Amino acid sequence: MKLMRVGPVGDERPAVLGENGTLYDAGEVAPHDFGPRFFGDGGLQRLADAVARGTLPRLEGEGARRGAPIARPGKVVCIGLNYADHAAESGMALPDEPVVFFKAPNTVVGPDDEVLLPIGGEKTDWEVELGVVIGAEARYLADEAAAEAVIAGYCVSNDVSERAFQLERGGQWVKGKSCETFNPLGPWLVTPDEIGDLDALGMRLDVNGERMQDGTTATMAFKVPHLVWYLSQFMVLEPGDLINTGTPAGVGLGFDPPRYLREGDVMDVAIDGLGSQRQVCRQARR
Repeated sequence: MKLMRVGPVGDERPAVLGENGTLYDAGEVAPHDFGPRFFGDGGLQRLADAVARGTLPRLEGEGARRGAPIARPGKVVCIGLNYADHAAESGMALPDEPVVFFKAPNTVVGPDDEVLLPIGGEKTDWEVELGVVIGAEARYLADEAAAEAVIAGYCVSNDVSERAFQLERGGQWVKGKSCETFNPLGPWLVTPDEIGDLDALGMRLDVNGERMQDGTTATMAFKVPHLVWYLSQFMVLEPGDLINTGTPAGVGLGFDPPRYLREGDVMDVAIDGLGSQRQVCRQARR
């Protein structure tokens, strides 16, 4: 299934995208939105059953704003330096264990919403990433097979970063990752049965029509099941949580000289089978 949320900010409607491009209203199955209660209480299976029965009503939402495909997550857990080529362009060694940091949950916005360049920032960067949404509580998982069982689905995530805040303001990555609008997500949450080969998904990001990132999940150092298992040894992952799994080479920091986003720049972001995004950059105002 492809799960979507459409409508104005704060009033999105949960929906399913049909094979013919038709939107179907998932509100009766997900009355509390695509959030923790839905994922943690068997909502995905109930929704799949409703889709199979053909009982979901059509949603007259074509042309409406596309929101993030999940409601605000309880936490956004990020993995740094998870692609060998990106670690190299950042001048850092590939880690022996996953590098873990957080983004503020309210960074999550729709796939086509504006990205606000933060006041005081000067080195705002882009990162196409595979997003993983957790579908069941995960604590001290036994192995990677158990990890696969708690994944609700996958989506396109743009882990926007303000490098000056991240690297030059005390070494706390979260400061450079948590500015408002810094996590466009979607357009869809795609359930695992529709993904195909998770380790062979092409990932692309353009800025103003110029290809910056052109990678593949095949070069991910720590694969998704390992990451979910690993994180569960240190924290409780809850339904609706988002994991950003790292980015391939081609971020602005890696250019010589570095290249960063400016007001009016347009980012186009896509992952095979997971859809595409487009964001226009605007300067934040007080």
